[in-house]
Amino acid sequence: MFTLAMRSVRQRSGRFAATLLSAFLGATVIMTFNSMHDTAGARGVDSVSAETLSTAAGVVGGYGTLLVFFAIASTLTVNVRQRSAEMELLRCSGATPAQIRRMVVGESVAVALVGALLAIGPAMLGGRALLDLFQDSGQVAGSVDHTFGPIALYSGIVVTVLAAAGAAFLAVRRSTRRDRPRSRGRRFVTGAALVLGGLSACSTFAFSSTDAALMAPAAYGSILLAVGLALLSPRLLRALLGRLPLSGPSGYLAVRTMRVHAAQLSGVLMPLILFTGMATATLYMQAVENDAIDAAGVPKSVDAKNLETLNLTVVGIIVVFSCVMLINSLYAATTYRREEFGRQRLAGATPGQVLGMVGIESLVLTVTGVLLGTAAALAGIIPFTVVRTDSVLPDRGLGIWLGIVAVATTATLVTSLVTARRALREPAVGAVSLAA
Repeated sequence: MFTLAMRSVRQRSGRFAATLLSAFLGATVIMTFNSMHDTAGARGVDSVSAETLSTAAGVVGGYGTLLVFFAIASTLTVNVRQRSAEMELLRCSGATPAQIRRMVVGESVAVALVGALLAIGPAMLGGRALLDLFQDSGQVAGSVDHTFGPIALYSGIVVTVLAAAGAAFLAVRRSTRRDRPRSRGRRFVTGAALVLGGLSACSTFAFSSTDAALMAPAAYGSILLAVGLALLSPRLLRALLGRLPLSGPSGYLAVRTMRVHAAQLSGVLMPLILFTGMATATLYMQAVENDAIDAAGVPKSVDAKNLETLNLTVVGIIVVFSCVMLINSLYAATTYRREEFGRQRLAGATPGQVLGMVGIESLVLTVTGVLLGTAAALAGIIPFTVVRTDSVLPDRGLGIWLGIVAVATTATLVTSLVTARRALREPAVGAVSLAA
């Protein structure tokens, strides 16, 4: 099966480009920040600089690992679903589900390994740039030199390869067990994320307003709630579709299609919910913290500068990864629907109506993802704001949130509509016959 996997990668290099890009970006982020561990452990580094570098590596490394898994899982899930006919043919030819899993996992590991190796050079440059950022802000001594050592190298390769293997195994396992009842594992993980997220957010009230770790339980609570809602998104989407007052040919097609493909569309909702929830919570909490420090009239401490730098860096990583996940998922899912678009046009739908259907689907997904992500963010923002400032909501208004919504909406609508328009250029008969 390993030989078959390698041939599959060579024959479908374009299809694996999304997985390669996710692995490359993920390994770059992990290696960049874990090189701060190598730098902190070098000779001649003072204790304050070492603590700053280690904190940055530890905090962002944890976020990075989570995002790498979701990014690779998102692209692989779409990839595996598109290959259902191929896998069914392999099973009819005598391949067992275990052999198919080994083939898909082998493909994913090979692509992830290539992506991790390609990321070494950019990670070295990124590590130097990150160290310069810390030095320019006075958080790290100027005499510290960047070190790219075994911690950065091995962590990037190991985490990326393991994430690819795990995500591929779960994706193909769901694909080859469609005729069996859904595993309880997903329900358990979903419930655990929601319960732990709620408890973490509520535990913020146990801290005082001056505790250095005040932001941690609120932020982690929002993240866990966003993950839980992302896993719960197929059910929530089906419940929403039953209440949508959409009319017209495009609206009718959009609701019918989304009801059938709710599970597949949840792969688009996941990055939307994670992006909205994590970015909104982090930016608003940091804004509340900055306002509280300014109101107290004291200069920012080194710890406060470290926290602000970490939060802004984490938001940057979230934006990049979420956009990559979203664009990859939308591009792959929309491209795969060429046959569906062809059948709809042969049944009488005009290209404009099909394009309108895709636009309505994208709008519904955007609204759903933004609402769920905002709910997860508010669950952490409100406790943090109450404890830190005695107010219920931040004083910054809706400006930050509107910026986040604009990014999510633009990425979703532009990717889906541009991809659908390219798919509609092909004649309907040609699209159906090519898929057949």
